[in-house]
Amino acid sequence: MSENCSHNCSSCGETCASRTMESFRVPLNPQSSVKKVIGVVSGKGGVGKSLVTSLMACKMRARNNRVGILDADITGPSIPKAFGIHGMVGVTADQLMLPRTTSTGIEILSSNLILEHETDPVIWRGPVVGGVIKQFWSEALWKDIDYMFVDMPPGTGDVPLTVFQTIPVDGIVIVTSPQELVSMIVGKAVKMAQMMNIPIIGIIENMSYVECPDCGKAIEIFGKSHVDEVATQYHLPVLGRIPMTPSIAAASDAGAVEDLEGNWLDVAISAIEAIPENPDKVE
Repeated sequence: MSENCSHNCSSCGETCASRTMESFRVPLNPQSSVKKVIGVVSGKGGVGKSLVTSLMACKMRARNNRVGILDADITGPSIPKAFGIHGMVGVTADQLMLPRTTSTGIEILSSNLILEHETDPVIWRGPVVGGVIKQFWSEALWKDIDYMFVDMPPGTGDVPLTVFQTIPVDGIVIVTSPQELVSMIVGKAVKMAQMMNIPIIGIIENMSYVECPDCGKAIEIFGKSHVDEVATQYHLPVLGRIPMTPSIAAASDAGAVEDLEGNWLDVAISAIEAIPENPDKVE
């Protein structure tokens, strides 16, 4: 430790024995309260992570919980569109961002909601993106949130690292698809979570099957699923399998994800509810 140490590890590049995960934490503002934070991750893009985030938030809200979504996929945000949210966030008198609220009461913060035009590209370097995520957490009014879902960008780069270090994540859900790449996808996410000492709640397989409209048979269009083998390999539960259906795609495109009905994620929601609150959480 340097003689001139300020004990502010979040702005320090030194390596010393006093650095811990807690030392990087960014506290919530005093007006906010978040009980549990759930990260939604994937080892690669295109597996439907944002859809899973949206569906879990809807399920949790349907159980009369206060729910928030922090869209940490800053350069590729899709959460607002799934819920039909447009326009910019508001600001309180003391300059806290006001998350936009969906028709059922889910609170959302996303980079698309701080841009003048939602089609404007976000061309920011890593430190700027990380700074925005910290602001979404600490400089917004998250009022009495029971469950916050953090929709992370794919991979194991700068943004997931920022989230894991600065936000007190209670556990993550790994989203994957049936292809053989699943082993590599899940493996990367699992190893990063283990290195960061983040609990893994389980795996959700998206695009798992197509249901025949005539006979109801499940058709595995990507071939036999490998998710059970991989889950066994890493000693993780499979929390749900989401089918490919025209109704899911249409609802997401129309901003009506809250209108979808299905029991695909009931096990996942029960597993998240069973996570004990962290008494050491920094707020």
